[in-house]
Amino acid sequence: MPHPLLDCARIDVLPEAFLPTVGEVFAVFARSQDSGNHSYGVRVGAERFFVKTAGPPDGLGGSLSHAERVALLRNAASLHTSFRHPALPRLHTLIESPAGPMLVYAWVDGELLGVPRERRGDPSSPYQRFRALPVATICHSLDTLYELHGALGRAGWVAADFYDGCLIYNFAAEALAVIDIDMYHHGPFVNTRGRMFGSERFMAPEEFVRGATIDGRSSVFTMGRTALLFLGDGTLNPTAFRGPPTLYAVLARACDPEPVRRFPSLEAFWSAWRVARAP
Repeated sequence: MPHPLLDCARIDVLPEAFLPTVGEVFAVFARSQDSGNHSYGVRVGAERFFVKTAGPPDGLGGSLSHAERVALLRNAASLHTSFRHPALPRLHTLIESPAGPMLVYAWVDGELLGVPRERRGDPSSPYQRFRALPVATICHSLDTLYELHGALGRAGWVAADFYDGCLIYNFAAEALAVIDIDMYHHGPFVNTRGRMFGSERFMAPEEFVRGATIDGRSSVFTMGRTALLFLGDGTLNPTAFRGPPTLYAVLARACDPEPVRRFPSLEAFWSAWRVARAP
């Protein structure tokens, strides 16, 4: 018997009209999507799915046009169909609709670590609860993140618009998942915007410079800054860093303002991190 969602290739109505006909829409993510995407949690029988769309073609979007959002969803589909990792939610299928592609992912249990600026200092927020975990537990999640990005780097992908809002953490299972990597780019590219999309807390200096090259060294900076935010105060202040000196040395090189002084690739960064983590 065909699956009402997974065995569908094309629909003739908008996603918001179609999804309630195949299951229960138990969550809607619209206003929270800065880009203008609309996403849904959908339950079909005992299965749960995360369905991401570009939003209505004639609706007021966020920071991107509808055409740009469609292009990024197709980019995400390209990444997910060519590359798999346990930390990436599985992309089950892509359904064409009058509003562009619908990407149907496996649902991931957990809490989004990225929270609004006004909640970042709240001890009850997922962000602060994660930062309050033991160093070893945080480092285990960073192992997952860096293993994934080492593999992505080998496959030619460059991180873009990565921040804590791309991370879902299941506190009970101590499991990290990486989502919303639609802007990742296959191969180095030139910064044509000046200030690129992303959170300044995670961005490399060249992501603010029009004409600068964005490549694996830029991704290395972002990954290093991620550890400094979760294990320190987000800077290279050694007194705020909770990890051992061996890890601090790796992060200091990763977050050097000059790209040529950083690790040359995500794979090289991941290798150095593993050596520093070894007992």
